[in-house]
Amino acid sequence: MKQEIILPGVRNARELGGYPAAGKTIRKGVFIRSGALKQISEEGIERLQKVYRLQTVVDFRMSMEREKLPDPVIPDCESIPLPVIEVEDYPVEKYSKEFPELIKMLSDPKTDRMAISQKVIETGLVDDRMYVGFLMGDRGMRAFRAFFQAVLSLEEGRALLWHCSDGKDRAGCAAMLLLYALGASEETVYQDYLLTNEYNEDVLEAYLLTNEYNEDVLEAARKKVEAIHLPPDKLDLFLILSGCVSRLYLENAQKAMTEHFGSVEGYLSGALGIGETERDLLRSRFLE
Repeated sequence: MKQEIILPGVRNARELGGYPAAGKTIRKGVFIRSGALKQISEEGIERLQKVYRLQTVVDFRMSMEREKLPDPVIPDCESIPLPVIEVEDYPVEKYSKEFPELIKMLSDPKTDRMAISQKVIETGLVDDRMYVGFLMGDRGMRAFRAFFQAVLSLEEGRALLWHCSDGKDRAGCAAMLLLYALGASEETVYQDYLLTNEYNEDVLEAYLLTNEYNEDVLEAARKKVEAIHLPPDKLDLFLILSGCVSRLYLENAQKAMTEHFGSVEGYLSGALGIGETERDLLRSRFLE
């Protein structure tokens, strides 16, 4: 896969370099998106240092996620925690009384991911407007604004890596915003977003890049859902929590940006301070 970044121990690692944007091409080896770095190998760290000359790591995870699975220290690299959302940002009263138990599970490094997914679904914490909350919340806007400042602060010949837990939702929103700022087409934005389903295809519940379910995988996912006593109509959500992405989530995010700011460019300018001048600067520095 041409976007692939070889980082042993890191899931869903890839770059934006090589995509077409504004009549040119995004420079290779500059912008890296990935899942969490906790399990990265020494070889992976060495590659980030020597091959990519990594300057900055942006961590979009919540505080409790960072405390549970902290990033390793990478020499000569700045780590910037930019939580897109924190637990206290969720309107607890809107969700079930099981919310406190979910928080306890999330804080425990021994908790099984399947159990967390089941509890999240039962609690009603995640739905197809999840990205709207990321992008429209004050904390999310601050995080993405600071993310662009980190991009603009990159030194010549250095790279930036951003990640969340799975490298697909919060990291996916950041990739979407950066691609649009660089002048990429909507087709390219969705191509990059849906690559998660290809990179995570070894995960039991993953589905195909075309967004059509592989029947064998789908049947296995149904059995998983039945085993943890979830309603059949929660299958899609279960897949999302298990490492997949769906066009609907990104479509809803773009609709919200258009409704509130007139367009994605309006959001970049009005919410993040990335206007025409900043977009021109990004394109002059990172396209070739």
